[in-house]
Amino acid sequence: MVSKRIIPCLDIKEGRVVKGTNFVNLVDAGSPVELAQRYSDKGADELVFLDITASAEKRKTLIKLVAEVAKAIRIPFTVGGGISEISDIEALLKAGADKVSLNSSIVKNPALITSAAKRFGSQAVVAAIDIKLINGVYKVFVKGGREETELEGFEWCRRAAELGAGEILLTSMDKDGTKSGFDLPFLTKLRTLVSIPIIASGGAGKMEDFLDAFAQANVDACLAASLFHFGIIEINDLKKYLKENNVKVRI
Repeated sequence: MVSKRIIPCLDIKEGRVVKGTNFVNLVDAGSPVELAQRYSDKGADELVFLDITASAEKRKTLIKLVAEVAKAIRIPFTVGGGISEISDIEALLKAGADKVSLNSSIVKNPALITSAAKRFGSQAVVAAIDIKLINGVYKVFVKGGREETELEGFEWCRRAAELGAGEILLTSMDKDGTKSGFDLPFLTKLRTLVSIPIIASGGAGKMEDFLDAFAQANVDACLAASLFHFGIIEINDLKKYLKENNVKVRI
Protein backbone atom coordinates (compact mmCIF):
# COMPACT_ATOMS: atom_id res chain seq x y z
CA MET A 1 0.00 0.00 0.00
CA VAL A 2 1.28 3.48 -0.92
CA SER A 3 1.93 5.78 2.04
CA LYS A 4 -0.51 8.60 2.69
CA ARG A 5 1.00 12.05 2.31
CA ILE A 6 0.99 15.18 4.47
CA ILE A 7 1.46 18.35 2.42
CA PRO A 8 1.92 21.89 3.76
CA CYS A 9 0.68 24.62 1.42
CA LEU A 10 2.39 27.96 0.95
CA ASP A 11 -0.14 30.50 -0.34
CA ILE A 12 2.00 33.32 -1.75
CA LYS A 13 1.03 36.95 -2.17
CA GLU A 14 3.62 39.62 -3.01
CA GLY A 15 6.44 37.21 -2.17
CA ARG A 16 5.19 36.32 1.34
CA VAL A 17 3.23 33.36 2.72
CA VAL A 18 -0.31 34.38 3.68
CA LYS A 19 -3.31 32.59 5.18
CA GLY A 20 -6.97 33.54 5.43
CA THR A 21 -10.46 32.17 6.03
CA ASN A 22 -12.79 31.25 3.14
CA PHE A 23 -10.14 32.68 0.78
CA VAL A 24 -10.28 36.20 2.33
CA ASN A 25 -8.93 38.15 5.36
CA LEU A 26 -5.32 37.24 4.56
CA VAL A 27 -2.62 37.56 7.23
CA ASP A 28 1.16 37.26 6.86
CA ALA A 29 2.58 33.84 7.82
CA GLY A 30 6.25 34.27 6.99
CA SER A 31 9.02 33.76 4.42
CA PRO A 32 8.30 31.08 1.81
CA VAL A 33 11.92 29.93 1.64
CA GLU A 34 12.27 29.63 5.43
CA LEU A 35 8.94 27.82 5.83
CA ALA A 36 9.68 25.48 2.93
CA GLN A 37 13.05 24.51 4.42
CA ARG A 38 11.47 23.95 7.83
CA TYR A 39 8.82 21.62 6.36
CA SER A 40 11.40 19.72 4.32
CA ASP A 41 13.44 19.16 7.49
CA LYS A 42 10.45 18.25 9.67
CA GLY A 43 8.93 15.39 7.72
CA ALA A 44 6.55 16.88 5.13
CA ASP A 45 6.10 14.50 2.19
CA GLU A 46 5.62 17.24 -0.40
CA LEU A 47 5.14 20.96 -0.61
CA VAL A 48 2.61 23.04 -2.56
CA PHE A 49 3.38 26.64 -3.52
CA LEU A 50 0.40 28.67 -4.83
CA ASP A 51 0.80 32.22 -6.10
CA ILE A 52 -2.81 32.97 -5.17
CA THR A 53 -3.24 36.32 -6.93
CA ALA A 54 -1.32 35.55 -10.14
CA SER A 55 -4.38 34.59 -12.23
CA ALA A 56 -6.55 37.43 -10.97
CA GLU A 57 -3.72 39.90 -11.58
CA LYS A 58 -2.97 38.33 -15.00
CA ARG A 59 0.73 37.74 -14.35
CA LYS A 60 3.11 34.83 -14.17
CA THR A 61 4.19 32.94 -11.04
CA LEU A 62 7.33 34.21 -9.37
CA ILE A 63 10.01 32.09 -11.07
CA LYS A 64 12.90 33.44 -9.00
CA LEU A 65 11.13 32.59 -5.75
CA VAL A 66 10.29 29.12 -7.05
CA ALA A 67 13.98 28.51 -7.77
CA GLU A 68 14.96 29.69 -4.28
CA VAL A 69 12.43 27.38 -2.63
CA ALA A 70 13.50 24.43 -4.79
CA LYS A 71 17.12 24.87 -3.67
CA ALA A 72 16.10 24.91 0.00
CA ILE A 73 14.16 21.62 0.08
CA ARG A 74 14.62 17.90 -0.54
CA ILE A 75 11.00 16.88 -1.13
CA PRO A 76 8.68 17.03 -4.18
CA PHE A 77 7.39 20.52 -4.90
CA THR A 78 4.21 21.56 -6.73
CA VAL A 79 3.77 25.11 -8.04
CA GLY A 80 0.59 26.87 -9.17
CA GLY A 81 -0.68 30.33 -10.06
CA GLY A 82 -0.77 32.21 -13.36
CA ILE A 83 0.13 29.16 -15.48
CA SER A 84 -1.66 29.42 -18.82
CA GLU A 85 0.52 27.71 -21.43
CA ILE A 86 3.07 24.96 -21.99
CA SER A 87 5.99 27.40 -21.87
CA ASP A 88 4.95 28.47 -18.35
CA ILE A 89 5.00 24.84 -17.21
CA GLU A 90 8.37 24.22 -18.81
CA ALA A 91 9.88 27.29 -17.12
CA LEU A 92 8.61 26.22 -13.67
CA LEU A 93 9.85 22.65 -14.03
CA LYS A 94 13.25 23.98 -15.14
CA ALA A 95 13.26 26.29 -12.08
CA GLY A 96 12.95 23.26 -9.80
CA ALA A 97 9.25 22.41 -9.52
CA ASP A 98 8.36 18.70 -9.75
CA LYS A 99 4.70 19.30 -10.63
CA VAL A 100 2.45 22.16 -11.66
CA SER A 101 -0.99 22.93 -10.25
CA LEU A 102 -3.44 24.13 -12.92
CA ASN A 103 -6.69 25.82 -11.93
CA SER A 104 -8.17 28.83 -13.73
CA SER A 105 -6.33 28.11 -16.99
CA ILE A 106 -7.75 24.60 -17.44
CA VAL A 107 -11.30 25.81 -16.91
CA LYS A 108 -10.73 28.25 -19.77
CA ASN A 109 -8.71 25.76 -21.84
CA PRO A 110 -9.26 22.11 -20.76
CA ALA A 111 -7.00 20.89 -23.57
CA LEU A 112 -4.03 22.27 -21.59
CA ILE A 113 -4.35 19.28 -19.24
CA THR A 114 -3.92 16.82 -22.11
CA SER A 115 -1.11 18.69 -23.85
CA ALA A 116 0.78 19.15 -20.56
CA ALA A 117 0.35 15.48 -19.63
CA LYS A 118 1.63 14.37 -23.04
CA ARG A 119 4.63 16.71 -22.88
CA PHE A 120 5.68 16.29 -19.24
CA GLY A 121 3.81 13.18 -18.04
CA SER A 122 0.56 12.99 -16.06
CA GLN A 123 2.53 12.77 -12.81
CA ALA A 124 3.59 16.42 -13.32
CA VAL A 125 0.04 17.73 -13.82
CA VAL A 126 -2.19 18.49 -10.81
CA ALA A 127 -5.74 19.72 -11.45
CA ALA A 128 -6.47 22.18 -8.63
CA ILE A 129 -10.22 22.51 -8.21
CA ASP A 130 -11.89 24.98 -5.83
CA ILE A 131 -15.50 24.15 -4.98
CA LYS A 132 -18.24 25.92 -3.04
CA LEU A 133 -21.79 24.85 -2.27
CA ILE A 134 -24.20 27.25 -4.02
CA ASN A 135 -27.95 26.58 -3.69
CA GLY A 136 -27.30 22.90 -3.05
CA VAL A 137 -24.88 22.48 -5.97
CA TYR A 138 -21.09 22.25 -5.72
CA LYS A 139 -19.87 24.95 -8.11
CA VAL A 140 -16.31 25.41 -9.35
CA PHE A 141 -14.60 28.75 -8.70
CA VAL A 142 -11.51 30.24 -10.37
CA LYS A 143 -9.11 33.17 -9.95
CA GLY A 144 -8.29 32.38 -6.34
CA GLY A 145 -11.94 31.81 -5.45
CA ARG A 146 -13.06 35.18 -6.80
CA GLU A 147 -15.10 34.03 -9.77
CA GLU A 148 -17.89 31.45 -9.98
CA THR A 149 -18.11 29.28 -13.10
CA GLU A 150 -20.91 27.23 -14.62
CA LEU A 151 -19.05 24.01 -13.88
CA GLU A 152 -20.37 21.45 -11.38
CA GLY A 153 -17.71 20.14 -9.00
CA PHE A 154 -18.00 16.36 -9.42
CA GLU A 155 -18.33 16.58 -13.19
CA TRP A 156 -15.30 18.84 -13.54
CA CYS A 157 -13.16 16.57 -11.34
CA ARG A 158 -14.15 13.55 -13.43
CA ARG A 159 -13.42 15.38 -16.66
CA ALA A 160 -10.03 16.63 -15.45
CA ALA A 161 -9.06 13.03 -14.68
CA GLU A 162 -10.22 11.86 -18.10
CA LEU A 163 -8.22 14.61 -19.81
CA GLY A 164 -4.99 13.35 -18.23
CA ALA A 165 -4.46 15.04 -14.87
CA GLY A 166 -2.27 12.95 -12.58
CA GLU A 167 -3.83 14.20 -9.34
CA ILE A 168 -6.73 16.34 -8.11
CA LEU A 169 -6.11 18.97 -5.45
CA LEU A 170 -9.62 19.51 -4.14
CA THR A 171 -10.19 22.61 -2.00
CA SER A 172 -13.49 23.24 -0.25
CA MET A 173 -13.92 27.01 -0.08
CA ASP A 174 -16.66 26.60 2.53
CA LYS A 175 -14.19 24.77 4.77
CA ASP A 176 -11.07 26.84 4.03
CA GLY A 177 -9.52 28.18 7.23
CA THR A 178 -12.50 27.18 9.39
CA LYS A 179 -10.72 24.28 11.16
CA SER A 180 -14.02 22.36 11.09
CA GLY A 181 -12.72 19.32 9.19
CA PHE A 182 -12.36 18.41 5.52
CA ASP A 183 -15.43 18.17 3.26
CA LEU A 184 -15.91 14.43 3.81
CA PRO A 185 -19.21 14.07 1.87
CA PHE A 186 -17.68 15.54 -1.29
CA LEU A 187 -14.39 13.70 -0.94
CA THR A 188 -16.07 10.35 -0.23
CA LYS A 189 -18.21 10.59 -3.36
CA LEU A 190 -15.29 11.88 -5.44
CA ARG A 191 -13.26 8.80 -4.48
CA THR A 192 -15.88 6.65 -6.27
CA LEU A 193 -15.71 8.79 -9.43
CA VAL A 194 -11.97 9.04 -10.13
CA SER A 195 -9.07 6.60 -9.84
CA ILE A 196 -6.25 9.18 -9.71
CA PRO A 197 -4.86 10.43 -6.38
CA ILE A 198 -6.93 12.98 -4.46
CA ILE A 199 -5.39 15.66 -2.24
CA ALA A 200 -7.88 17.00 0.33
CA SER A 201 -7.62 20.70 1.14
CA GLY A 202 -9.63 23.11 3.26
CA GLY A 203 -10.83 22.68 6.82
CA ALA A 204 -8.17 20.83 8.81
CA GLY A 205 -8.31 21.85 12.46
CA LYS A 206 -7.07 18.88 14.47
CA MET A 207 -5.33 15.56 13.99
CA GLU A 208 -8.62 13.68 13.89
CA ASP A 209 -9.60 15.60 10.75
CA PHE A 210 -6.66 14.10 8.86
CA LEU A 211 -7.50 10.63 10.14
CA ASP A 212 -11.13 11.03 9.03
CA ALA A 213 -10.08 12.09 5.53
CA PHE A 214 -7.78 9.10 5.16
CA ALA A 215 -9.99 6.51 6.86
CA GLN A 216 -13.45 7.63 5.71
CA ALA A 217 -12.86 9.30 2.33
CA ASN A 218 -9.74 7.27 1.42
CA VAL A 219 -7.92 10.32 0.05
CA ASP A 220 -4.27 9.96 -0.87
CA ALA A 221 -2.97 13.13 0.76
CA CYS A 222 -4.09 15.92 3.07
CA LEU A 223 -3.00 19.51 2.65
CA ALA A 224 -3.04 22.21 5.31
CA ALA A 225 -1.56 25.65 5.84
CA SER A 226 -2.18 27.70 8.99
CA LEU A 227 -2.12 24.64 11.27
CA PHE A 228 1.46 24.04 10.25
CA HIS A 229 2.56 27.65 9.68
CA PHE A 230 1.58 28.72 13.20
CA GLY A 231 2.79 25.55 14.95
CA ILE A 232 -0.66 24.35 16.04
CA ILE A 233 0.22 20.86 14.79
CA GLU A 234 3.73 19.55 14.13
CA ILE A 235 3.99 17.25 11.13
CA ASN A 236 6.02 14.58 12.95
CA ASP A 237 3.45 14.47 15.77
CA LEU A 238 0.64 14.19 13.23
CA LYS A 239 2.34 11.31 11.45
CA LYS A 240 2.93 9.43 14.69
CA TYR A 241 -0.77 9.85 15.53
CA LEU A 242 -1.82 8.60 12.09
CA LYS A 243 0.51 5.60 12.30
CA GLU A 244 -0.90 4.71 15.73
CA ASN A 245 -4.33 4.75 14.07
CA ASN A 246 -3.31 2.35 11.29
CA VAL A 247 -2.69 4.90 8.55
CA LYS A 248 0.43 4.08 6.53
CA VAL A 249 2.69 7.17 6.54
CA ARG A 250 6.38 7.78 5.94
CA ILE A 251 8.15 8.69 9.19
